[in-house]
Amino acid sequence: MMVIFQNKIIYMPSVPPFSRSERVDDYAAQCRPVEWVERDLAAADGTALKLLEGSIVASADSDVAEHVVVVYFQGNASSLPPRLPYLSTILKRLARENQGRRKYTIVALSYRGYWKSKGRASQAGIELDAEAALTWVQDRYDRGQTKIIVWGQSIGAGVASVSLSNLLRNGQDNLRRFSGLILETPFVDLKTMLVALYPQRFLPYRYLTPFLRSTWDTRTALRRVGGSKPNLKVLILEAGNDEIVPPGQAETLEGVCIEEQLEVDRKKVPGALHTEVMVKGQGQNYIVGFLRSS
Repeated sequence: MMVIFQNKIIYMPSVPPFSRSERVDDYAAQCRPVEWVERDLAAADGTALKLLEGSIVASADSDVAEHVVVVYFQGNASSLPPRLPYLSTILKRLARENQGRRKYTIVALSYRGYWKSKGRASQAGIELDAEAALTWVQDRYDRGQTKIIVWGQSIGAGVASVSLSNLLRNGQDNLRRFSGLILETPFVDLKTMLVALYPQRFLPYRYLTPFLRSTWDTRTALRRVGGSKPNLKVLILEAGNDEIVPPGQAETLEGVCIEEQLEVDRKKVPGALHTEVMVKGQGQNYIVGFLRSS
């Protein structure tokens, strides 16, 4: 039964209850002056998806010398609207601390089966969704002035890494505009997670790994990316009290980045639970510092 219903166990768009009926307007007051706009797009298989595009609209936008667009991939539960106040805090801090003519925008993807996006979640489908989002961003923003940074949290870190790796199918030049990658509370892959969480050989869970349809193999993806774009900057963020991802996962990924000559920095946020890195002030400091320097 666990094999048959594994996607329902891994992907939880309706947790907590009513997540799919969340409204952006209900969080608007907490986000101001950041404005979030809903955008529609379709994956390669025709699945209708939602994006949320957030930025601080300023009259001096015409004077912007450089635009940094961050593509955000969420974790495996809930929906985007409750995350908007925290993402907005990052944008507000960047605007407040911005000493040059830089503009920042965050584009957050709602995977298929999540929030207002159609379809059912699966790794194969979400890979198509991420490809559509990255293509949309590259087509929408000026090629000469825009840098793109990809940011994923938890399973979204796997989405971020794998989606960058997938862009290489059409040539190394497809990574040219990407300057950074943030892996927030990442894991090596789902197979490694199963073994780490259930090391006891008498438990059945570790033996399910050959049957996993979702693997989100961040380690392999980073090796592919490193071989094609070794100057990519990577920030790995650990939660000090992570109750989901076992210790050692982030350190392993850091080692892969070093092997592939990626410019990596690993930081731990003291006291943070798995979903609290972006909530804690220290976590925000690391994210803002990375975005400013990338």
